[in-house]
Formats: sequence, structure tokens, C-alpha cells
Amino acid sequence: MVKFRIRPGSVLPVPRFKTLEVSNPSFENHNLRFITVKTPHLKGRGDICVYVPANVGPTDTLPIVILLHGVYGSAWSWAFSSGVHLKANELIEKGELPPMIIAMPSDGMWGDGSAYLPLNSYNFEKWIAEDVPDALALSIRGANESSPLFISGMSMGGFGALRIGAKYGDKFRAISAHSAITSLPQIKFFVEESLKHYAQDTVADEDVFETFVKYRKQLPPVRFDCGTGDLLINYNRSLHEKMDKEGIPHIYGENPGGHEWSYWSVHIVESLKFFTEFI
Repeated sequence: MVKFRIRPGSVLPVPRFKTLEVSNPSFENHNLRFITVKTPHLKGRGDICVYVPANVGPTDTLPIVILLHGVYGSAWSWAFSSGVHLKANELIEKGELPPMIIAMPSDGMWGDGSAYLPLNSYNFEKWIAEDVPDALALSIRGANESSPLFISGMSMGGFGALRIGAKYGDKFRAISAHSAITSLPQIKFFVEESLKHYAQDTVADEDVFETFVKYRKQLPPVRFDCGTGDLLINYNRSLHEKMDKEGIPHIYGENPGGHEWSYWSVHIVESLKFFTEFI
């Protein structure tokens, strides 16, 4: 029988993953927890940094927000580059946000960035859409199959959030992005790996607008924004215009700022508040 540890001192059988280990709560800081899980989709282990609000009861069901990082980053990026967990905690304590779990997984750590796609015999898409929610339900109090699920991200993570959120629209109640790559060729601005490694079988898996069109009947509520000084601003404007022309409902915004953490650390709060409308 395959076994794993979901917390220090406990061992339970699990058919879903070979191993799943959670950091010791005794050493947590600012409500951050870490999970390492071995999954066939990664052909190895993946990390998830998790913000868990205080005082979660044994029967509580909390909403879960999955935040995807950009190129060069990992599971630590959102927490330690933007302090999103500190902002969320402050807003929860003020009553401006409901208690929520924020899961910040790695992208699978392929090259400069996996783009959260199935590629090179790995499935980084299913790692996010299937493994991350399952790992949380197995190991985090307040996370279960009934938890309202949301997804957001920035840059490459915005591409992943919008595309995965639409393709798995039956799972997610709402989706958002900041400074998103809107079509796969734009990743060439950031990575040294050849575009041929990222190629998918259909355009709907490479282009956010085409993904939205294909999965329109199950598309959750969408919002996205971009900085006016961002190198991706024209691509985001184009996505907004095409969605308007196609009659696909969404919220789009522009703000001062570039492709940088000082922008994302401010505007991620807008996504968190947007998600609360659909809990």
C-alpha cells in the first residue's frame, strides 16, 4: 500500500499521489505552509506554497485561489515577491475579504517556464488543474471538494490562468490575470527555449482568445488588467477588443505601471475581491 504524510506524525493511504508531505505547522511564519507532492503529471515532485488563514475549524469549507507565477519563478514567487499572503491576511482581519486559502504552486520547473502546458511528455496543465486542488483537499484544513475554486496569475501565469480556467471551466467559478501573455508566441520575449518545445496540437491550446471561443459555453466570469507601460499592453488590448467584438463578457482594466512586481503586488487585490463575488 502506498502511503504519505499529510502532517507530522500522521500517515494515511493515498492512491492519487505516491508521496505528499506538508511542512510542520510549528515552524510556519505568517500563515504560510509548504507542500511537496510526487505526481505522474510531473514525473516527479512539485511544490506548493499555501497561505492558510488562522482559526480554520474542522468542518469549515473555504474558497481556494490558485495563483500562478511567471517565467523564472517558483512556488515562493507570489509570497516573497509581492507579500500577497500579508495583504490577504490584513484584508481578512478587516472583514474586507472572507477567509480564503491561497495556493501558489510552481509551474513544474521546466526551462525558463513551462507555460503551464502539456509538453515534452510532462503535463504541467493537469498539475495545476487536477493535482494542486487534490493535494490541498488531502492536506489543508478548510480545503475540500466543495471549496469554491478560482485561478489567477501574472505574465506567463496569466496565460496559464486564463487558458486553464477556461478549459477547465467546470472547476473554476471565476478567473483573472495580470499582464498576461495572451498567445504562445509572446513567450519568446522571456524564455531562451525554442517555441517548438511549446507547440500544441490546436490553436485553442496556444491562444487565449481561441481558448475562450472554444470553451465559451463553460467560460467562468473573467477579468484581466495590464499596465500601460507593459510590453504586453497591446496584446492585452487586442484580447479585450476581440472579446468585445465576439460578445464574450469580461472586465478589462489598464493602470499605470510596467511588467513588474510593484504592479502585480497592488492589483492582485482586485482579483481577490473580484473572486469574492462568486463564492
